[in-house]
Amino acid sequence: MDRRSLLVSGFLFAAMPAAAEPINARGGLAIGGYDPVAYFREGRARRGAAAYSADWGGARWLFVSRANHAAFVAEPSRYVPRYGGYCAYGMANGYKASVDPEAWTIEDGVLYLNYSKSVRERWLAERAGFIARADANWPAVSGTR
Repeated sequence: MDRRSLLVSGFLFAAMPAAAEPINARGGLAIGGYDPVAYFREGRARRGAAAYSADWGGARWLFVSRANHAAFVAEPSRYVPRYGGYCAYGMANGYKASVDPEAWTIEDGVLYLNYSKSVRERWLAERAGFIARADANWPAVSGTR
């Protein structure tokens, strides 16, 4: 990894490689401005603040704190939602769909987002099968094949 330093929103960190997956970033904001680290650290969805932001993978990511920002910058792939932040259920069915940042699940250390809480309930009922199908569909749907 390139170890040059970059200044992003007042924070110094090492340069990161580009995202391997296209990121769902409406209006340029990943996850609609929600903090991806908060799902893991706090077990809940929280809106980030512009004061703690980082540009990565063609999107702007917002965080609730300096600590969450630093955690993301150190290891973004640990926190970026699967399928670039598109709905996991939609991806299992072969299409990209927007998400409700409040409809989420962490499974085996991976963040999955869904279109709505009702879709999340359907997805949870058969998540292993849906994950396998979504993983198979992602390369073609995302154009990363």
